[in-house]
Amino acid sequence: MPAIDEDDRPKKKVAHEIGQDLTLLSVIELAERIGLLKDEIARLEAEMARKRASQTAADAVFKK
Repeated sequence: MPAIDEDDRPKKKVAHEIGQDLTLLSVIELAERIGLLKDEIARLEAEMARKRASQTAADAVFKK
């Protein structure tokens, strides 16, 4: 069976790159990107809260 070459795999389209030039984007495209970034912020905050809860639980067990 032939190995899959990395270059043959479909590339995932980057929705937004931090610091990229925004001058060629329409208002609709900017609004879509803001929505994507807000969703990503919410996902990051949820993960951070989950990790803090785990750390708090671990601290409670090991500090007794």
